[in-house]
Amino acid sequence: MNAPQRPGAAQAGGGIKPKADAAAPEAEPKKSKKKLFVIVGIVVVALAAAAYYFLVMGKEAEAAEPAPEPGEVFTVEAMSINLADGHYLRLGLGLQLTAEAHELDAAKARDAAIVLFSGKSVEEVSDPESRDALKGELAHQLDELYEGEVMGVYLTDFVTQ
Repeated sequence: MNAPQRPGAAQAGGGIKPKADAAAPEAEPKKSKKKLFVIVGIVVVALAAAAYYFLVMGKEAEAAEPAPEPGEVFTVEAMSINLADGHYLRLGLGLQLTAEAHELDAAKARDAAIVLFSGKSVEEVSDPESRDALKGELAHQLDELYEGEVMGVYLTDFVTQ
């Protein structure tokens, strides 16, 4: 039978505890401190990520305006534009308006097209990649000139000579 042990008495397994066992209780608090720091670190990172998502990403989602609805296509009469080396370009445009826009002054679109295409070579305006780049630049300029009422440009007439 096991008799109650007196404080400081030898244990039934063979005497006095070795010093390594005496140090074991002190090692546990160090491990629990490490676990505590890891848990606190994870919580801080999770809170920072949540704050970033709600504060930054939420504002970006709110700031993104919905795409405007397309309206009618406004036709700009074809015009002849002087190119390099005595060549010319006959260019007609269709402007895709937003649903809010109705009628525009074609003079701004004609002027922007003349300024952009004048002096270009036939090769430059005939190359599909170059033509798409020029069309994109014209669309950007018209978006600014018409204050967002033009959302696209169509080339309705395109003849070089």
